[in-house]
Amino acid sequence: TWHLKKIPQIVSERTFSLDSPKFEANTKLELNSVCGIECQKRLPMPSLSDLKDLLSYETVFENGTRTLTEVNVLGLVLDPAANTTTQRSLRKKRQIYGTDSRFSIYDKRFMTNFPFNTAVKISTGCSGILISPKHVLTAAHCLHNGKDYVKGSKRLRVGLMKTKSRGDGRRRKGNKRNGMPSFQWTRVKSTHIPKGWFKGVSEDIALDYDYAVLELKRPHKRKYMELGISPTIKMMPGSMIHFSGFDNDRSGQLVYRFCSISDESSDLFYQYCDAESGSTGSGVYLRLKEPNKKKWKRKIIAVYSGHQWVDVNGEQQDYNVAVRITPLKYAQICFWIHGNDENCTQG
Repeated sequence: TWHLKKIPQIVSERTFSLDSPKFEANTKLELNSVCGIECQKRLPMPSLSDLKDLLSYETVFENGTRTLTEVNVLGLVLDPAANTTTQRSLRKKRQIYGTDSRFSIYDKRFMTNFPFNTAVKISTGCSGILISPKHVLTAAHCLHNGKDYVKGSKRLRVGLMKTKSRGDGRRRKGNKRNGMPSFQWTRVKSTHIPKGWFKGVSEDIALDYDYAVLELKRPHKRKYMELGISPTIKMMPGSMIHFSGFDNDRSGQLVYRFCSISDESSDLFYQYCDAESGSTGSGVYLRLKEPNKKKWKRKIIAVYSGHQWVDVNGEQQDYNVAVRITPLKYAQICFWIHGNDENCTQG
């Protein structure tokens, strides 16, 4: 069951103009030397002042201008034991673990209907997910390498799968579509990235803030997926998660997968979901019952950050990692969507 939680408030304090970015960084879809599970256990929990700094955010607008917004965090109770992890398993040095368990979605009826229609393609080479009529959630490193915004992010576009293609209405007998989705591309009006991402990259600590929200120039009229607060592994049915994206090794195809989570920290899920670059930024979701109802509902509980090499006890190991939507991140993303915290009191 989805459990309602009271959400801390994120409120804007001051906004400053910054120099325009150069937009010259190369997109890097595989990240090296980041803080792994053992490293996470040794990290001190951030203080309230640290969190205010980490949750302050940059906004880049379509014309290339940039601002920094400082925020305050209200109603937060810090949990001193939040950085604990569960069982740890060794990973093989591969992105596909054992038999490839990914499913390519070929049937256009599935592709263009919920939940698969919520998956979108980002013009920098990543995936994302629709979270409102005008907003897309994706990974921060799809847009920024920690020092500068990536090439192509100045004229960022989002590809939504088309519901109809020219000629669909008069398909001839025996003429089957090849299962490749076609896209309707929409310009991005503005992009929000938490300051914690820049800090996390430059100081080589955990990628707890590898998420970003894009505001589209025009609203779409499709069903989107709501945000949910990430439960712990033991609160998930079978510890199973799901996500769909556009993996580079299956060009043009929508690829769906589900798997169990093997480990967690307060901000990250470590899992064996088979994935390749291109699916980075996909929305990870669960299907749970709504409180006091018999209905089931899918909600996004994490952002797939991708394949990462980490240092564990002096050895390089690899993980497929997702950034959890904690109450604080829920409050921030909700604030970005609505422009205020009134609609973000519970999640």
